[in-house]
Amino acid sequence: MDLTKVIGLGVAGNFAGHLEQAGELESFKDVKVADVRAPKAVFPFYLPFPSGKMADSFLKVFPLSSSEIRIPAGEPDANLQPEPEVGVLTRIEYDENRRVRELFPEYFGAYNDCSIRRPGAVKISTKKNWGAATKGFSSNMIRIDSFSPSGNIAGYRIASFLKRDGILYEYGVDSAVNGYSYMYGELLSWIRDRMNNQKDEGPQENISEYLGLTGFPEYALISIGATRYTPFGEKEYVRKGDISYVVLYPHGMSHSEIAELLRTETWNRFDCISVLRQEVVLG
Repeated sequence: MDLTKVIGLGVAGNFAGHLEQAGELESFKDVKVADVRAPKAVFPFYLPFPSGKMADSFLKVFPLSSSEIRIPAGEPDANLQPEPEVGVLTRIEYDENRRVRELFPEYFGAYNDCSIRRPGAVKISTKKNWGAATKGFSSNMIRIDSFSPSGNIAGYRIASFLKRDGILYEYGVDSAVNGYSYMYGELLSWIRDRMNNQKDEGPQENISEYLGLTGFPEYALISIGATRYTPFGEKEYVRKGDISYVVLYPHGMSHSEIAELLRTETWNRFDCISVLRQEVVLG
């Protein structure tokens, strides 16, 4: 599929503890949620060929790469922090009024919602897309047999590492996909509601309006929330020459086995895992 035609959306605050670690909790202090477990917002990270008021938006730049993270030109000391997540390629069904009727997840893969830490930034999206190769999605997607607790995705874990000067460090806390606050039908219902009803308030943006300005795309790539950082990941931003890894792997494999596959770069022997490997380069 040509991902340049797919709207890019992310879920903020869907894994307990991440917003606090990332220093982002203050941004959502005025966001009202009916359920304390609920995520905070849906945000855009890419708008395919937008029209109208978004025609010249920074969000029209395709930000995904399966091989690089680019430090913004002129900002060699920018604070870039990988965010390991699950990305879900999802078909959108609209009703006769062009509102989202249903979401149908079809594939999942390793995703890096890499953020540039900008204190005081009002909208979430301004921290998510600063040009080409600012996010990442694995080229090895896995077909979803059922987006439910009995489906194949429920048997996966999320791991992330950073290789620096030849040493592999754990960057994110190894976490079960089932550890998300909202997941499966509950998550899809919540996302559908936000796509239809979220207002342009505080850090939030009007997703329904963006769907119209991009011609009501048939698919969305939805990143469903970042996991927590290890102590190393919480304090270390990426540098030129680092290699960032996000891995989705089944419960039948061990964390140490995954780390060894990354050290030896031999994960291609396994079709059951999704690996995103990105080298950090200057923009």
